[in-house]
Amino acid sequence: MAAHYSKKQIPDQYSDKSPRDKDLWGVFKVMGEFVEGYERMTEIGPCVSIFGSARLGPDSPYYAQTVTLAEMLTEVGFGVITGGGPGLMEAGNKGAQQGRGKSVGLTIRLPFEEASNPYVDPAYHIDFNYFFARKVMFVKYAQGFVVFPGGFGTLDELFESLTLIQTGKIAPFPIVLMGTAFWQGLTEWLRETLLTIGTISSTDMGLFRLTDDPKEAVDHIICFYKDHKIAPNF
Repeated sequence: MAAHYSKKQIPDQYSDKSPRDKDLWGVFKVMGEFVEGYERMTEIGPCVSIFGSARLGPDSPYYAQTVTLAEMLTEVGFGVITGGGPGLMEAGNKGAQQGRGKSVGLTIRLPFEEASNPYVDPAYHIDFNYFFARKVMFVKYAQGFVVFPGGFGTLDELFESLTLIQTGKIAPFPIVLMGTAFWQGLTEWLRETLLTIGTISSTDMGLFRLTDDPKEAVDHIICFYKDHKIAPNF
């Protein structure tokens, strides 16, 4: 039997006009983040977004690998975009600086993280309050994604990019998963579960490349742009 509830048990958050007004003013804050992001990112040029855990520091083998890959990307002409935080994001910006390339940090205001790592170029540091506005910048101005081991945020960025490509909302661009030991369980699950029951197609499994070799990752991105135009994704 269905439960019956009194309307009095459901709070009316709009009984006072002030919360609604606050939400409407929030629209202008969102617009401001998009305007600043678009204006500044268009001046930077072609970049590759690097994602990875904020919790994996210099003692992790992935840190040195991230530095190496980022440096290689800048040496062939790409800038590097990270979330601007510690861990593997810091490694990406450090590698970009070592390669004398553009080192971009799109930071998010969080109570438990510093504003930005010391390897972000101050000219290319943009601070965000809204995750969704920040995520747009990662995708719109990136010519590829390189995804190192990470947590929920890293997985969120990965699957959003795969969804946008799968649904045709953006044109395909190279996505590389770095670290076969870390990603293999996930990729096997995608193949053996999602593909088997038909919730994804075989072509979807070709939207990313899995490797342990930074050079292979960079070569994959370079090869892609032999046949595709470098431009913002939407």
